[in-house]
Amino acid sequence: MTPITADATSLFDKLWQARLIKDLGDDRGLIHIDRHLLHDLSSPQAFAGLRQAGRPVRTPALQVAVPDHIVDTMPGRGDATVRGGADMIVALRRNAVENGLRLFDIGDPRQGIVHVVAAEQGIVLPGMTVVCGDSHTCTLGALGCWAFGIGTSEVEHVLATQTLVIRKPSSMRIRVEGRRGAGVTAKDLALGIIRAIGINAAKGGVLEYAGPAVTALSMEERFTLCNMGIEASARSAIIAPDETTFAYVRDHCGSPEWLPVATEAWTMLRSGPQASFDREFHFNCTDLAPQISWGTNPGQTIGIGDAIPPLPEPSAPRERASAERALAYMGLAPGQRLEGLPIAKVFIGSCTNSRISDLAAAARIVRGRHVAPGVRALVVPGSSRVKAEAEHLGLDRIFIDAGFEWRESGCSMCVGMNADRVAAGERCVSTSNRNFEGRQGPGARTHLASPATAAASAIAGHIADCRQVAGR
Repeated sequence: MTPITADATSLFDKLWQARLIKDLGDDRGLIHIDRHLLHDLSSPQAFAGLRQAGRPVRTPALQVAVPDHIVDTMPGRGDATVRGGADMIVALRRNAVENGLRLFDIGDPRQGIVHVVAAEQGIVLPGMTVVCGDSHTCTLGALGCWAFGIGTSEVEHVLATQTLVIRKPSSMRIRVEGRRGAGVTAKDLALGIIRAIGINAAKGGVLEYAGPAVTALSMEERFTLCNMGIEASARSAIIAPDETTFAYVRDHCGSPEWLPVATEAWTMLRSGPQASFDREFHFNCTDLAPQISWGTNPGQTIGIGDAIPPLPEPSAPRERASAERALAYMGLAPGQRLEGLPIAKVFIGSCTNSRISDLAAAARIVRGRHVAPGVRALVVPGSSRVKAEAEHLGLDRIFIDAGFEWRESGCSMCVGMNADRVAAGERCVSTSNRNFEGRQGPGARTHLASPATAAASAIAGHIADCRQVAGR
């Protein structure tokens, strides 16, 4: 095997090599897991398996449990939620306490969506391997770590051994050039990229975001971008850590004595100039407009002022059938414009767009205005910490005065498995990450967008261009 020089090693190769316990051959390796995140949906079965096998949790200090998916987001909430939800919350609590795990329970000021909490509490740091029974764990790759979702049997395996046997995934990179225009957010950038490269472009691999347009993003914008990597079928998404990353870590970890040494080591976590990838993409964001989805996957997206594209040619039968089904489900047609289309609900939240900068961007649109008649609009902070900061800044009053519902932290309307849902046939402009059939409730019609576009649409009562609403 030819040694790989530092200049020819990709960021992912460095992460793989640093956590490889043993090379098992055939591109498989035994990997150490630095952080294991657990939530209310994916962990009860894993703990049951441990108990049945008589195995303890190997390293409780490396596990963190947070109820988020099934929790109620109404003020004054408790365990009671949708049918069966309380059982899951109680099971998570019991399993965490019995096994000595850190638990950010309902009512804890650290509670929130697990992917938001893990970053803001300094639990996840550059260079780590991070897993959770949730595909959007890739969000945390924005910190320069290898973060990915796992299944229930793997959750049990990590609890028991703090390792995983993994076949080394393929490695891809997308370089993003140009400068975003007015009103174009990280969410628009993510949707535009997926539209351009396709929802299967990074299938099962690790997708590195690079280039000047990525470097220019704030840390919270990077979380948004990496969160959507899974929607291009990447299992992991990563961004090389830089001073923006280090400043975020300092702000959220304090100043432990080990931080200067760690930061110096983290500066090496980047792809060398001669690094090779299984596939490379290029995207220029200069002419990108605010995006809005028209179909049932994030790649079925257009600029806010554009028309839905024609159906693919008959020579591409799968793509054509997918578009036909999506249009039928959404009640739309080729050539139709989405701008001006009436809506019933607006959701600002999810692990994609629920951080303080997301809420502030929406509040700038909303200030001094009111939600249109017939529209129900929710704002759900990504964590109790975000909620407290927003309330300190007065953002909650801006939303409440405008007719929005101001909620407690949780996954809420993103996932459609708690009390916050979109009714069949209703249109919702949502800042979440997925729009497949039934994602926000059976028959729900979801249009993915940025917080600014969602806020503008709530005020207008129809899908609206945030640039035009902000200028009024």
